[in-house]
Amino acid sequence: MPDKNEPSKIGATSSALITAVRKILYPLVRLLLNFKIVFPQLSELLKGVYVEVADKEFRLSSNKKQTDTRISLLTGIHRKDIKRLRNQLSTDKRLPENINIGSRLVSLWVSDNRYVDKKGKPRLLPLKTDKGVSFETLVQAICKQDIRPRVILDEWLDKGMVTVDGDKQVKLNTQSFIPRKGFDEKVFFLGHNISDHLSSATSNILDQHPPFFERCVYYDGLSQDSIEELQQMAREKGMELLLAINERAMQLKLQDTAKTDQHQRINIGLYTYNESEGKQHD
Repeated sequence: MPDKNEPSKIGATSSALITAVRKILYPLVRLLLNFKIVFPQLSELLKGVYVEVADKEFRLSSNKKQTDTRISLLTGIHRKDIKRLRNQLSTDKRLPENINIGSRLVSLWVSDNRYVDKKGKPRLLPLKTDKGVSFETLVQAICKQDIRPRVILDEWLDKGMVTVDGDKQVKLNTQSFIPRKGFDEKVFFLGHNISDHLSSATSNILDQHPPFFERCVYYDGLSQDSIEELQQMAREKGMELLLAINERAMQLKLQDTAKTDQHQRINIGLYTYNESEGKQHD
């Protein structure tokens, strides 16, 4: 494992690492160009991230103050830029409130015995009822009196997360945990999930222990029919797994409320991707 307190030479000597970084950057640059984010903007972002990582993750073991000069040595960025960028770094990385509330509501709906049927599927909920559970009681369980249920319902209808039938029964679209609409929510989860996945892979490459679970199934030479069958299998089995993990996580969260070390977080995800072999970028 390279010494994190000194600049590593791996980047200059490992063609395999450079190839991997290029593959990581390719879809990122495609995304940026689609939204007219050009290279100078990305370059400025990268400078800021280099400074932040060097400042927080590569301190001397003696815990001396991290100076602009040492960060310049580690990153290759000019000291005058480092001073400016360190003053600009934001430390607020809290989950946006609208996303936090939505995640908690969905988690409750798919795991709490009051809101699932005998098969463990999220129940159809009446908008409001005098007895029993409803969409209103679901929202009030998380939001208390801060947000009206109708506000949540209208937002979720607009984003395709729920539908309402003729009897005013609200149905959760379990395939839309990330809504079809809502650009801010989508890009939040893009950063949240890709960052955690890359952090897991990076930790494993650096041989930090214990290793994170990171596996995939890869096949080429398949027909479109085979791709569609595997995609459907991944959607069905993957959702079953995520719902089971979510149910257990909710139980553990309740158990952990009285513990002193209940400040850990975990992110468990699944993904699929397919493309024509002629379009692959190597």
